[in-house]
Amino acid sequence: MQFLEVLTIDPADPVSFTFFTGYMAMFAASVFFFMERSRVADEWKLSLLVSGLITGIAAVHYYYMRDFYQATGTNPIALRYIDWTLTVPLMCVEFYLITKKAGGTSGLLWRLIAASVAMLLLGYIGEAFYADQTQSWVWGALSGLAYFYIVWLVWKGEVATLAANAGGKVQAAVKALGWFVLVGWAIYPIGYIAGTAGGLFGVPVFEGLQMDLVYNIGDAINKIGFGLVIYALAQKD
Repeated sequence: MQFLEVLTIDPADPVSFTFFTGYMAMFAASVFFFMERSRVADEWKLSLLVSGLITGIAAVHYYYMRDFYQATGTNPIALRYIDWTLTVPLMCVEFYLITKKAGGTSGLLWRLIAASVAMLLLGYIGEAFYADQTQSWVWGALSGLAYFYIVWLVWKGEVATLAANAGGKVQAAVKALGWFVLVGWAIYPIGYIAGTAGGLFGVPVFEGLQMDLVYNIGDAINKIGFGLVIYALAQKD
């Protein structure tokens, strides 16, 4: 009789530990956001639903990424980028939902989504196909341009203008989430640099799987934090 192999967590392996805790944290956050959705004002229900989807999708991917890492000891690049391609555009959707009543248009929504997809696609090409070559910094730079376009939209562009016109809790929400984009999302280019030979103009920064620690911690902070900011603001309404 055959038994399924049980993959154990090595407490001395910080990468394995953060994969597991990241999965549990985002699963718990997803349950929390879905349960609390009925307790907030109607204008915040869809935003909280999206928050639950973000952490829920991430939890499923972390479940499989944890097993992939345990079985192979390597970075699950493809699974990680599939996760980001689904969740990061949803994080951008939050800005549209918050500013919609202040005049946010579908054009703004699609610009945010397009920029986020471009950022991830270019980053994946660089990390998956050019990680051991000095050309990887080119793809990282192109991905960075899309990232900085999102930062500009949120801090100085259309999102910032709409938030300023709306004032109050809308402006507070955009400002809080904007800090996640400016500071929290910056952890992803750091991880890219850590994992590619040419990530910093041909100079390797970190070795081995240290980049996974950067990504795992960043995911938990950014995805759960996004939802908690919206939840806290919704509770004030």
